Amino acid sequence: MTQTALSDMQVAHQLADAAGKVILPYFRSGDLGAENKLSEGFDPVTIADRAAEQAMRALLAELRPQDGILGEEFPAKAGTSGRTWVLDPIDGTRGFISGTPTWGVLIALSQDAGPILGVIDQPYTAERFSGSADLAEMTGPLGRRPLKTRSIQDLSEAILFTTFPEVGCPEERAGFERVAQQVKLTRYGMDCYAYALLAAGQVDLVIEAGLNAYDIQAPIAVIEAAGGRVTDWQGGPVHEGGRALAAATPELHAAALQRLNWQG
Repeated sequence: MTQTALSDMQVAHQLADAAGKVILPYFRSGDLGAENKLSEGFDPVTIADRAAEQAMRALLAELRPQDGILGEEFPAKAGTSGRTWVLDPIDGTRGFISGTPTWGVLIALSQDAGPILGVIDQPYTAERFSGSADLAEMTGPLGRRPLKTRSIQDLSEAILFTTFPEVGCPEERAGFERVAQQVKLTRYGMDCYAYALLAAGQVDLVIEAGLNAYDIQAPIAVIEAAGGRVTDWQGGPVHEGGRALAAATPELHAAALQRLNWQG
């Protein structure tokens, strides 16, 4: 098969392969060259982040030169096709520098209305979660499996994740706590891996705030392909970033949305 005959999902897989090849030699190596992007707080970037995004951009220049690119580490590239590849080379850099295998490579192909495919890839555990209109599957140490969200409809039976215990501003924290008070189990951390677990039917809710487009577009595509729902905290589109609510079922999504926006 020639490169020009590759499907978009095959291109996405090649991007994930290229990023993982670059990243893995740095993981748990102690030689990350981490820098802080913030004057206040801590938002690290490493040599691996930049090298992986460069590798994916170089591959797209060869395989999809007409498409735009939106990545975390380098300026956006305009395209002529109306399509944009949205890249986060290492989502969860804090976890990466801590040695936890909860980070991942996020790849989405997006149009104006949002992502049309997504890949969440964890190179260290060799797990890849892929979603599009006609595909919802994961590959890993146990082989190839379909992705399907759980059928939980009641908050009292749900498992909830968020990355940071503080979630966001005090108002956002209060909304999250209203949901957390109702669920069976609340866990923290995991970054993009929590979204992958939702798509795989292991957890039921992910609620976050302060996201960028490159943080959420791949998870949207993967989770929705698996039967879940992802919106902002008002039930609208969230592919541009902001506050995200991902749920395994429409019923669970509606219940969480009501708690997030409860006034009383």
